[in-house]
Order: sequence, then C-alpha cells, then structure tokens
Amino acid sequence: MQPDVSSDLKDLEGTLTTIERVLDLDELDWRARELEDQAADPSLWDDPDHAQQVTSELSRVQAKLKKIRELRQRLEDLPVLYNMAEEEAAEDPAASEDAVAMAEEERSALRAAIESLEITTMLSGEYDQREALVNIRSGAGGVDAADWAEMLLRMYTRWAEQHGHKVDIYDISYAEEAGIKSATFVIHGDYMYGTLSVEQGAHRLVRISPFDNQGRRQTSFAEVEVLPVVEQTDSIEVPDADVRVDVYRSSGPGGQSVNTTDSAVRLTHIPTGIVVTCQNEKSQIQNKASAMRVLQAKLLEKKRQEEKAEMDALGAGGNASWGNQMRSYVLHPYQMVKDLRTEYEVGDPQKVLDGDLDGLIEAGIRWRMAQQQEEGA
Repeated sequence: MQPDVSSDLKDLEGTLTTIERVLDLDELDWRARELEDQAADPSLWDDPDHAQQVTSELSRVQAKLKKIRELRQRLEDLPVLYNMAEEEAAEDPAASEDAVAMAEEERSALRAAIESLEITTMLSGEYDQREALVNIRSGAGGVDAADWAEMLLRMYTRWAEQHGHKVDIYDISYAEEAGIKSATFVIHGDYMYGTLSVEQGAHRLVRISPFDNQGRRQTSFAEVEVLPVVEQTDSIEVPDADVRVDVYRSSGPGGQSVNTTDSAVRLTHIPTGIVVTCQNEKSQIQNKASAMRVLQAKLLEKKRQEEKAEMDALGAGGNASWGNQMRSYVLHPYQMVKDLRTEYEVGDPQKVLDGDLDGLIEAGIRWRMAQQQEEGA
C-alpha cells in the first residue's frame, strides 16, 4: 500500500479503538446479556411500561454492538482490498483501476461511518439519545421570513429523509401570502435530540427578495427550537385543570379548508401561558394526544432551564446561552453558509438547503463539547 493509505488506515484504527474504549464493549456486552435475560422473563409484560423500556434499551445496545463490530470487520478487510488491487496491477494494470476505485470508495465510506460514530460518543447528555421535537417560527422580515421558515422546514425534512429518519409533522401555520408562520414536527431515531440540539437558535437569510418588485436585498430571520421528546419515565404531570382545550377546523395554505370537522386542537397551559397546536392528524383525539406531547416537551425544557439557571446561580455551571443568532445563509452578493459559533463555512448554500447539514452539525457538536470541557476545567 502507498504510504498515505497506510497512514490513513492507521488513523482510522486509532479513532475506532478510542471509540471502542469510550463505549466500553465489555460493559455493553454485559448489559446486552442482562437485558436479554430480563426480556426472556415471562413476567416482564406484567408491567408494560417497564417492559417497553427494557426492550427499547436492548434494541439500542444490540444495534450499537453490531455497528461497532461491523466497522471493525470492515477496517480489517480494507487492507485486503488494497493488496488485491496491487496484485491485479502486477498482472493487468488496466484491470486494476476498478479494484483501486473500489478500495478507495470503501475507505471513504468507512471514514464517514467511523467519524459519524465518533460524534455519537460525544452525545452523552441526559436526553441526547432521544428523538427530537423541532419548532420553526418565522421572525423579522415579513413575507420573506415566512418563506425562509418554510425553506428551513424543507431543509430539515430533507436531512432526515437522507438519513432514513421518519418525520411526523404535528402542526403547520401557513402565512397569508407565502411560506409559514410556524411548524412543529418530530424527527424519529436514536440521538436525534443530541444531534439536532446544536441547530437551535436564530437562522439568518440574506438574498434578493423574490417578493420585492424592485429586486432589493432582504435580510430575514427564523427561529429554530429543538426539544427532547418526552418519555413515560419523565415526571411531567399536567393536571387537566391547568390546560384549556380549544378545538377548531384545520386549514391549509391561504385558509383553504382541508377538514370539514373541528379536529384541530389548541392547548393553553394556564400556569405558564404556553400554547401549542396540532392539526395534522385525522381526528381530534389524535391531535390532542400529539399536542399534549408537544406541551410536555416544552414543560420539560422549561424545567431543565430553571434547574440549569439555579445551578449557574450557585456557580456550578457556565452560561447556557450560545447567542441567539447562530448561522447566516448568504445567497447574495456572494454564496456562503457560515456558523457564527464554530466559524464553519460552506460555499454552496443550495446543498445545505437541500439537506446537506452533516458538516455543520458535526462542527456544532465538537464546538459544544469543547465549550463544556472549558466550563468543566
């Protein structure tokens, strides 16, 4: 093998070994066997909530072990691919090109997979492994901001689809002229909250406004909020007396009726004033259940922020705020997406808007970890 290939494989070996050490494979193996024993107990389902926790954790642990072992096997097989390519080159140089290309492609794919797993090891927060509840709201900028909010909704759903994550949209409030006022949706999958929580903040768009007859440049803003999906183990109780329930008829863009019954639901949490809506399910009961999940997630986040503020007041933590404006997307007079926290830049905004967010998200997670390490020092 060429020296640069050998050096790269050595780097991949070191990274994977570190990941294996951080995740503690012996501990994972032990935990998997313990959960398998619990899952095999016929009395487990006497307590359905506990049974669900056991089976869910078992699935996660088994998937993690399988992924690490597959990556280790692929890394051990990669030198064989390069050796085969060298042997073919000695016999038939022309025919060896395909073998070299295959080995290079596998090396690139393996590096991406190992780096992705490395990022997952950085997600060790209390709620990081949960699914993500995302709220997008248009901000300053009028109709351009509403259009921008809809562009962000498309960007995140595209990213989720590209990674095989299901998206459930709970509610969309359409603006009168174009775009949306707000949207609430869940991205399903392990570690979605930990991954996407670095996307929280104000997103700024600079472009020539398609809604301005004079073709002037417009700056508009949209706010992204990311919350962990509430699970049954969370102690978030919402008494019926604390919630006002209003029902109304669902509507689509421009006020067009999309439902002939009063199935949409608006919940108002009286003690805090938090309001959530859901209109995308088929029945009032389903919409109410989805709205309640959103309300619980918001109350959980409020509780977390209050606890964090108390700890900070005692000198136990640093500033939790990352600054409201976290990323700029410039389409005119030049092309660039820049994260204002990490300084990470992308020269092709359209790729980002089409869902190519991995580089920005990875840089955000690494930045957050560095911030946490500085605060803990």
